[in-house]
Amino acid sequence: MDYFRPADSRGHEQTGWLDSRHTFSFGSYYDPRHMGLSVLRVINDDTVAPGAGFDTHGHRDMEIISYVMEGVIEHQDSLGNRFVVPAGEVQRMSAGSGILHSEYNASCTDNLRFLQIWIKPNVQGIKPGYAQANIEQTGQLTPLVTPDGRANSLPIHQNASLYRLRLAAGESKTLEAGSRQGYLQVIRGLASSEKITLQAGDGVGVITSDTLTVVAEDDGFEALWFDLP
Repeated sequence: MDYFRPADSRGHEQTGWLDSRHTFSFGSYYDPRHMGLSVLRVINDDTVAPGAGFDTHGHRDMEIISYVMEGVIEHQDSLGNRFVVPAGEVQRMSAGSGILHSEYNASCTDNLRFLQIWIKPNVQGIKPGYAQANIEQTGQLTPLVTPDGRANSLPIHQNASLYRLRLAAGESKTLEAGSRQGYLQVIRGLASSEKITLQAGDGVGVITSDTLTVVAEDDGFEALWFDLP
């Protein structure tokens, strides 16, 4: 373990309708010690009030991934897409040469909570694109986003992959980084790794180590694992 980011140490922004925790520097939160890892630039843990959301705004040359933890996103963009993204689904938007979009909480009664993830692409100025999927868990570690879209995952314009890790109590998983880098973002549950306890919102970076072993301490442990160049 080379980098540990406890949940309560993240940057925090709160408005009337948005409560956001920033793993890495974003918006008005800036810390030169936390600028991202490899091509992973942003992980924002956003809680959006019922009926509220992000008005139409633009992006370019970024791979933007949303993973919904609670509630439903209503997405609309300048490509003509209009979809809802419920809890458990993953969405990927390739901003490319430029795209406008909005994201709202589709519920008028319940909060929306999702991870907003930005990954720098390995190609600039491409045609923008959009995709989403409900990907069934096929084992402890299931690919959600990959460079080639293998195993029903969503493709991304970068040599990086995103996996969902799920463990029952007592189960363990050794995550392989090898000569690359890795980042684990905990979604729910408790686990131990290298004599520390991991809980929801915690993050662990693997920069010079080869592996990271995680042991679940309760049922329903869930995290996202980033395999990065």
